[in-house]
Amino acid sequence: MTDINKTAGEPGTPPAGAEAIKAIPVRHYGRYVSAVVAIAILVAIVYAFGQGRINWHAVPDYFFDDRIMTGVGKTLLLTVLSMVIGIVGGIVLAVMRLSKNPVTSSIAWFYIWFFRGTPVLVQLFLWFNLGLVFEYINLMPLYKDHWSNFMTPLLTALLGLGLNEAAYMAEICRAGLLAVDEGQTEAAHALGMSHSKTLRRVIIPQAMRVIVPPTGNEVINMLKTTSLVAAVQYPELFRYAQDIGQNSGAPVEMYFLAAAWYLIMTSILSVGQYYIERYYARGSSRQLPPTPWQKVRTNMLSLGRPKGGMA
Repeated sequence: MTDINKTAGEPGTPPAGAEAIKAIPVRHYGRYVSAVVAIAILVAIVYAFGQGRINWHAVPDYFFDDRIMTGVGKTLLLTVLSMVIGIVGGIVLAVMRLSKNPVTSSIAWFYIWFFRGTPVLVQLFLWFNLGLVFEYINLMPLYKDHWSNFMTPLLTALLGLGLNEAAYMAEICRAGLLAVDEGQTEAAHALGMSHSKTLRRVIIPQAMRVIVPPTGNEVINMLKTTSLVAAVQYPELFRYAQDIGQNSGAPVEMYFLAAAWYLIMTSILSVGQYYIERYYARGSSRQLPPTPWQKVRTNMLSLGRPKGGMA
């Protein structure tokens, strides 16, 4: 009998006598050129700052100054309180916007339109200078006082930042609520759940996967936006850095110091945002990707294993 070569003609097998094709990677010279240009620009910037008349020793001297640390604490406090106002207000506005009642829906639309359409700094100055229009604030039997005593710099900052943030959080929350399939609501109503209970138990937990990532970005953006309240006399990190810079004769150095603290705080918030997103992604991903620490640990363990054998 004649032997039949069963591998001949099968997909993926070269014909008899044919030479194997050697793949040669394409050289991307543009990448090398762009990398050299980027490094050259970076070196030029570092050299320029190195030749500038900057007293770099002033940065570590004041880095943990009591006034700077107080400013850091007030910045974090203002960020947390403003985001609480923004998140609570955003959820309420999102529910109002999605309501079938045309009055509540129109009020929510007008609020979002106004606060998203005007700059935060303008809103801060508006709240701060309302005392020029209203001499007193009169809440009938509850509270009555001069407007200047009532509208403190802290309250001005909270209203300016928190109410503006509520407009943005309203759109984020609305997008998250709309991302949940309508069948979830219908199934919850079929089980006898009320509308409010359906929101709390079914809709909002599923919408969190969509809401959390942009909310994390808003928190980081809010921490940086708090620097604007220095214009309304609230003493936070940037305001303290300005005061120290004017008194010590090193204003630019104190701006570098403030920038370093903002970078530290935003970096910590970014790490927290990553793990919160990972927590809420469990419902949509069967297997979560490894964390950066898990990747580093895996690479370290692989380096200690002998090649071609078991560890």
